[in-house]
Amino acid sequence: MLLRHIRYLIAVAEQGNFTRAAETLRVSQPALSQQIRQLESDLGGQLFDRSGRVVRLTDFGVAYIEHARRALLDLEAGRRALHDVRDLSRGHVRVAVTPTFTEYLVGPLVGQFRTLHPAISIEMTEMSLEAIETALGEDQIDLAIGFSDLRSDDVDIEPLFAERLTLVAGGAHPLTRVSGAVVASQLADIALALLTSNFVSRGYVDDYFRAHRIKPKISLQVNSISAVLKIVRRGEIATILPGAMEREHRDLSYVPLDPPFPIRTVALLRRRHAYRTVASTEFCALLRNMLSEGELSGLDTFAAKSADVIRRQEL
Repeated sequence: MLLRHIRYLIAVAEQGNFTRAAETLRVSQPALSQQIRQLESDLGGQLFDRSGRVVRLTDFGVAYIEHARRALLDLEAGRRALHDVRDLSRGHVRVAVTPTFTEYLVGPLVGQFRTLHPAISIEMTEMSLEAIETALGEDQIDLAIGFSDLRSDDVDIEPLFAERLTLVAGGAHPLTRVSGAVVASQLADIALALLTSNFVSRGYVDDYFRAHRIKPKISLQVNSISAVLKIVRRGEIATILPGAMEREHRDLSYVPLDPPFPIRTVALLRRRHAYRTVASTEFCALLRNMLSEGELSGLDTFAAKSADVIRRQEL
């Protein structure tokens, strides 16, 4: 009964309306109102101000609802714990990744996990780093693969490997015939197809432009990595993406920049003190193993490639 009361309370607070909340919960509006009144009676105070068009939390309601939200997260974690099977004969793991990882990391990782644990279902979602932080805090995901840039006392950050952005070209693009590094100032003359600003990688790219006072020639902005890759393969335009993508997309040319992009640290992200299912723990263990000695080992070498090319040029 308490769990139902909490769900009803949160639904009304989010919708600001009893009718819409009832529709969301798929219950009748009178039944919903009755349950809220019962909760108010049990707590000894009015949770909602019903006098206006929009139903709002009272001070009493504001004080209570945050505790109710946290309690709901704990209750949901408890329910998952009851269904957690130690021998991995069944289970579910919820994973979020920032988008570039879908092009070189997710495929091998998920493929190997499915081979080892075919009965475990995986829910994989692409999210921005900001959305990942929110999703972890609200217990919408079990773990995420993102970057160590995230700063939150509520998130455990485990460094995995180094990644570096670089120029990428394909087809008959002139960059495919470049043997050394491209000087940063030359970027101003290269037509680029870039990811849109909601991608964390784009933030790094813009920071590089500003740091080197480059006015880039952005011919196209796309909110899909697969679309960028298809465009670049035609050879008419270049892009800037992680050098580690060479692992899965060897038909493209990866051209270092001088100076190179700063290294960024890819990290495993999990909510601190959250319940960790056996399935999610096994998923993390497999990721570590594949990076240290498995199919994904050596990803750090792609980040070091740019510096090596520049050193050879200087010699």
